Amino acid sequence: MKMFVEPSAIYLYKQPVDFRKSINGLSAIVEAEMELPVFSGALFVFCNRQRDKVKALYWDKTGFCLWYKRLEKNKFKWPRKLNDSVLNLSPQQWQWLLEGLDITLMKGHQPLHFSSTI
Repeated sequence: MKMFVEPSAIYLYKQPVDFRKSINGLSAIVEAEMELPVFSGALFVFCNRQRDKVKALYWDKTGFCLWYKRLEKNKFKWPRKLNDSVLNLSPQQWQWLLEGLDITLMKGHQPLHFSSTI
């Protein structure tokens, strides 16, 4: 996703959302249900029940921005089996989700930490 700003964090709300909600309704979900500060500059991601639409909300210091994507075919691989109601995504996971990949199956190499080469 090409954006004008780099979000400080990316939060995915796992529950389906009524897509008649716009900025005010989604902001209320962020504050009341996700218990996160809506003015933080983070990107908040929502999906509809059919999983063919995504909305992303963020505050860019002068106002709210609402990004919307509708798939013409297929569905988003929305992570539903994880326990948390809110997931913190990396930019790479966000990109994978938009590309139709299942982020719960995508795992990179674990970083290694060494103190010496000897």
